[in-house]
Amino acid sequence: MSVEECSTCKKSNKRLYACRIDIGADAEISVVTAASNVRQDSRVVVAPINSYISKNGEDVRVTKATVGGVVSEGMLCDSDMLGWSGGAKGVAVQVPESFSLGDAPPSSKPRMDGGGKSSGELPVSNEPGLFEKKLSKEERKKLAEEKRKARRAAKAASKASEK
Repeated sequence: MSVEECSTCKKSNKRLYACRIDIGADAEISVVTAASNVRQDSRVVVAPINSYISKNGEDVRVTKATVGGVVSEGMLCDSDMLGWSGGAKGVAVQVPESFSLGDAPPSSKPRMDGGGKSSGELPVSNEPGLFEKKLSKEERKKLAEEKRKARRAAKAASKASEK
């Protein structure tokens, strides 16, 4: 539902993101993640509190934790946690729109060649984020400049309201 940068991981110096996630059944949870492919309106696989994930071949129970000063009520799963072969470690698994909120994740990684459900496989996901084009150097510079301008404008507005 929403993704906001919240802090930086002390161990790896990666950015941390606080996500508000609708997990179905009129329930929302907050999850803190370092997964860089998470975007607002992404369909990701979530392990809420008291779920079990696979970590180095062992089942580990997910517990409530404070990460980067924000309470996290679950984890975003990567393909390794789901026992899938392939897929990048630390990259949140995304599923297609054909999955309803609260559905269990597929037992294997969806095929990327357009295989349909009739063969027991899932359709290709066209969700943005996971395989997005990387920004060029010029695009990154332009984005950084826009952020700087926005910060300066906010700072100027704050000083104006103090007077």
